[in-house]
Amino acid sequence: MNIPDHRKAIDRLDAQIVRLLNERTRHVLGIGEIKLKAGEEIYVPHRELAVFQRVCKQNAGPITDESLRAIYREIMSSALSLEKTMTIAYFGPEATFTHQAAIQKFGTSLRYAAQKTIGDVFTEVCKGRADYGVVPVENSTEGVVTHTLDMFVDNDLKIVAQLVLRIQQCLIGNCRRDKIRKLFVHPQSLAQCRGWLSRNLPDVELIETSSNARSAERAAKEKNSAALAGVLAAEHYGLGILESNIQDNSENATRFLVLGRQCSPPTGCDRTSLMISITDKAGALFQALAPLRRYKINMTKIESRPSKRKAWEYFFFIDCDGHSSDRKVAKAIAELERQCNFVKVLGSYPNAE
Repeated sequence: MNIPDHRKAIDRLDAQIVRLLNERTRHVLGIGEIKLKAGEEIYVPHRELAVFQRVCKQNAGPITDESLRAIYREIMSSALSLEKTMTIAYFGPEATFTHQAAIQKFGTSLRYAAQKTIGDVFTEVCKGRADYGVVPVENSTEGVVTHTLDMFVDNDLKIVAQLVLRIQQCLIGNCRRDKIRKLFVHPQSLAQCRGWLSRNLPDVELIETSSNARSAERAAKEKNSAALAGVLAAEHYGLGILESNIQDNSENATRFLVLGRQCSPPTGCDRTSLMISITDKAGALFQALAPLRRYKINMTKIESRPSKRKAWEYFFFIDCDGHSSDRKVAKAIAELERQCNFVKVLGSYPNAE
């Protein structure tokens, strides 16, 4: 085939794709209408996961699975926006890694609302001004985001999904690297890039900011300055990428939680997050965790936080494999409730990402 023949074939296929996409969307809208009448949530994480798994299984290439998931993310985002005007609150400002994670999870067709604090994200979802919220919970280099954990103590929102985003720190600015005199940087980014900076920009003045987006904003306004931030911030503030992937740990990633009002049903590959408090006595934590051992439930994480209600009283945040409705997990939670002063299921959600 010559180029004109290939292009004619592409045009024919495009016409079919457009027709099929609209046909698919009409079915999605039909499902959405039924859900709205029944008072059910429009966004269903377990169904989203099933679609991704199905289309990737059917994929024979040359499109990569990653590209195919990105395409279907936008197809589903477009359909969601037609089903309902949906707002996603996220820990802002615009162009932060949390904003990037929210877009990666929900696509570009929905409305996004930046919030000044993690607490504001919880409030927006609780009061119904946002349908879902996206907040960071831990970084593979710098550890847990304690404010996110603390918010669950007096809040009834559920974790309905999670997202792990590889953090690619970039040096961005409007001047050459050898002209940089000031570097605007958020403390987390500084901690993730300290080795690279000491080797490559040892004499540059470091100025701390409240977010990566704020770093980019200030670098865009001042001569001979640069910022540490992501690609989204560079695009948003019109800055050039001077160096890419300068984080000291190439595997650096942040885990984000999607907050909602209803837990997802089981998928067969789930994670459950719990919060417990125990009596302050020797061996109490060992005894409290016995049900997880007894039912052979894999505990993937445990983190302690002061309760802020009583001196030396702590809450323990636990992640484990399985769904809270699974027989063994449900039995273990029931035993935890008998042994602990307090047990709260924060959510059960797909564990695929």
